[in-house]
Amino acid sequence: MAQPATGPAKGPCTPSPTAAGTAVHPVDEKLPPSRLVPAALQHIAAMYAGVVTPPLIIGQAVGLDAAGMTRLIAASLLIAGLATLLQTLGAGRFAGNRLPFVNAASSAGIAPMLAIAETSAPGRQLPAIYGAVLVAGVFCLAVGPFFGRLLRFFPPLVTGVVITLIGVTLMPVPVGWAQGGDATADDFGAMKYLALAAFTLVVILLIQRFGRGFVKQVALLAGMFVGTVAAIPFGLADFSALGSAPVAALPTPFAFGPPEFQPAAILSLCIVMLVLMTESSAGMLALGEICDRRTDGPTITRGLRTDGIATLLGPVFGGFPTSAFAQNVGVVSLTRVRSRYVVAAAGGALLILGAFPVLGAVVSLVPMPVLGGAGIVLFGSIAVSGIRTLSEAGLDDSSNIILVAVALGAGIIPLAAPAFYAGFPSWAQTVLGSGISAGALVAVLLNLFFHHLGTHSRNAVALKSS
Repeated sequence: MAQPATGPAKGPCTPSPTAAGTAVHPVDEKLPPSRLVPAALQHIAAMYAGVVTPPLIIGQAVGLDAAGMTRLIAASLLIAGLATLLQTLGAGRFAGNRLPFVNAASSAGIAPMLAIAETSAPGRQLPAIYGAVLVAGVFCLAVGPFFGRLLRFFPPLVTGVVITLIGVTLMPVPVGWAQGGDATADDFGAMKYLALAAFTLVVILLIQRFGRGFVKQVALLAGMFVGTVAAIPFGLADFSALGSAPVAALPTPFAFGPPEFQPAAILSLCIVMLVLMTESSAGMLALGEICDRRTDGPTITRGLRTDGIATLLGPVFGGFPTSAFAQNVGVVSLTRVRSRYVVAAAGGALLILGAFPVLGAVVSLVPMPVLGGAGIVLFGSIAVSGIRTLSEAGLDDSSNIILVAVALGAGIIPLAAPAFYAGFPSWAQTVLGSGISAGALVAVLLNLFFHHLGTHSRNAVALKSS
């Protein structure tokens, strides 16, 4: 634990003395508003684009109108706020890791949910997705207390493959956005759309190159704002939905219909949930190191239980699978502001944003080409995170190279040849038709084959990074 400051000034990492003279750990420090508000804004800026990405993509894929998109975004913000508050403030010994930890809808579930939507009847896509998400939440609650014993089956070798495939598999989405978003439109792929997407991307790159501090951290949001403003004179920004959005309203339970339970869809999202639980566990361990607060088994169990509660509650109001946000772990590491109350304030802000759908409607008004330019950066950075994880996974071992090569190949097949599994049963199409699910399944099986079945003597070397 860090020691109290001996000099005249205190930095953000220094424990503050209480009235009784005892030191308060930086994680439990309650900062004054002058420090708490800017620090909370940094977390909101880092997470906001990621929070609204799943509802934007899924909503577009299932053909929701502007009102439906607004409800979906508001629900995602509301669930993210509730989950983050529960995680940071805790609920006794039952839930919450009480770390500066952000929980929100994860992009890892997007590709499997898109696969579920493609194999479901029109108008029933969201009920099928929400049925699978509900079961995935129950699965997380059931497996969470024992997950520590399963971590050895999900070393960086496996999670790195999955994270890389998330970024690669999602890349066609921003490419379609950059072309206008509507593949059936006559002007799909017109130069005006491509130019706006390229302009947005250039703005983001310039801000990232020349920006400093907070401005650099919000490069993605700033680029989207500038791109939207630039689209107005050319008639590419439609603000009609803003006037029809309700100012304040709570999400209606099962507004998109009662959930439907399809075995193949459930299997694919339970696989994704295992990956999300691995990411959350890794995030908690990393945050424990950054905050100088030991992350033990009960802490991880309470944190995963929060993931499960949020994932289970999400479909009731229109949310999606919930997990840790790695970018906010980076914010804590960068700023060294470790107070969990800062992140709790950010969670409260998300809760307020979710209760006022008009604010969510503002996000849905961003033109598709602008989202396309920003999405290339967002999803590309996810792939880079996976590559970084793989770089720490012992790729000097030939078995690991083969494992990664085959798993990546299996994950890219649905992207390179969408009709490859057309002759398979529908349940197999749902599982294998998602590059993330297929790649994760192959990676887990090959990890068992190479490193757990009769190869006990090699495990210490081959899996030392896990």
